[in-house]
Amino acid sequence: MSSLKKRYAAKLSTNLVGMIIGVLTQSIIPRGLGPTAYGDFSFLSNFFSQVLPLFTLGTDTAFYTKLCQRQDEFELLSFYARVIAMSIAGIFTFVAISEFTGASHTLWIHQTIFFVCFAAGWGVLNMLINMLTMIGDAYCLTVSIEISRIIIRSIGLCAIVFIFFTNHLTLTSFFGYECGIRIVIVIGFLFVINRDRRLFYQHWKLSRHQMKNYLSEFYKYTHPLFVYTVIGMVLGILDRWMLQKFGGSVQQGFFGLSFQIATVCFLFTSAMTSLITREFSIAYGKNDMASVASLFRRYLPLFFSVAAFFACFASVQADIITRIFGGRQFAGAFLPVMIMALYPIHQTYGQLVGAIFFASGETKLYRNILIFFNSLGLPFSYVILAHSEWFGFRQAATGLAIKFVILQFLSVNSLLFFSTRLLKLSFIKYLGHQVVCMGCLGAAALFSEAIILQIVTLKGNVIFHFVASGLLYTGFVMTLAYLWPVIFGLSRGDIASFIDGSLPYLSSLKRFGGAA
Repeated sequence: MSSLKKRYAAKLSTNLVGMIIGVLTQSIIPRGLGPTAYGDFSFLSNFFSQVLPLFTLGTDTAFYTKLCQRQDEFELLSFYARVIAMSIAGIFTFVAISEFTGASHTLWIHQTIFFVCFAAGWGVLNMLINMLTMIGDAYCLTVSIEISRIIIRSIGLCAIVFIFFTNHLTLTSFFGYECGIRIVIVIGFLFVINRDRRLFYQHWKLSRHQMKNYLSEFYKYTHPLFVYTVIGMVLGILDRWMLQKFGGSVQQGFFGLSFQIATVCFLFTSAMTSLITREFSIAYGKNDMASVASLFRRYLPLFFSVAAFFACFASVQADIITRIFGGRQFAGAFLPVMIMALYPIHQTYGQLVGAIFFASGETKLYRNILIFFNSLGLPFSYVILAHSEWFGFRQAATGLAIKFVILQFLSVNSLLFFSTRLLKLSFIKYLGHQVVCMGCLGAAALFSEAIILQIVTLKGNVIFHFVASGLLYTGFVMTLAYLWPVIFGLSRGDIASFIDGSLPYLSSLKRFGGAA
């Protein structure tokens, strides 16, 4: 467990630095590109993020789960490298055929093939980074991997600031920056993993028998998910395609900004999801159901609360956050930002609960649940996005944000219901925790905002207003955590341990101050 805490601390530290870099970057890029160009980037990058799992056949989760359970089996890594190589070839072949047949004009509305190719490369590099991150986590190289990520992203921040202040920030230069920084990250991760595992000195060849066995094993694990992968890809692409068709690049930019802000809120809990998945997989591999249930009880309420802490505050502060990130050009993104800020709350639950299904091999049930809810989402998206003459409500980015949050809540709680049955835990208890936690945090955020509004006005005091509200909100939440720790998935013992651990640190600070 101490190793888990150390690796989580490494990921959390990276995510904290990543959050700072992300905030600085996101306050520059939308301003520099403007809603139209930023919307084009958001549309294309989302397309390839959605379509790449089809080319990998949704095998990434199977690979990570099996590598965690069989860390010394290098042949598994060799096999998956072949899967990735074939996926890369497949995605660029797809782009070439789309352009040759003229389908590109339908798939990528108002986009040039130049930027489509850039976006395809961006997606491939993200896929490689994701694979190398999973390998690092499985081999317990999380600390080294995250340190290299911090260093590279810090250099990348300097680069994008230079590009912005020299007035060279265009869609072309931004795509070049995004791909360039990802190439450096891939090289850095390869260096870290090779230093520990000597990858380049291993025997990479596989016999026909080994290939056949791995194909059979991966097929058995992933074929229930393939239908879901295809349906999820199509529906995910159609959401943004309909937004592009009925709303245009500007509305795409508004939604893209709201989605990026939601991603920042998710950073704190995303640090834990892959590590908890690893622990679930190992425990299931040993048939240790007691450990799985213990991890579930311990971490789900806690990380739901952490996600809700940031999300509720961001939702209440949506107006100020939109001003900070996008400036006046993105004033129309206020409502999408307010709604999408709540998205990471159940995204956290979804990833952690999904780990139970993957670790236990219940992929067929997982597939069926998500296919059902995603299928409901398609007509919802059409009605809320289409023009009135097409029998829709034309709500553009705001409507799509509403759809994302509602569908996430329903699908994740359905997954939660079946996972608690599997682990013989109380679903009502976890559902009640969601309601109470979000209610308390939402009330604290609104109350903090109401108090600060009585002290300062937004004009000329945007940053001060935001920071003051955040500090007051944090104070209210800490008080709630001390008085009723169960709201945050904690116990009195957890609070006492935290205070006891903080006292020596505070004493050392006091001594240092006295000496000064």
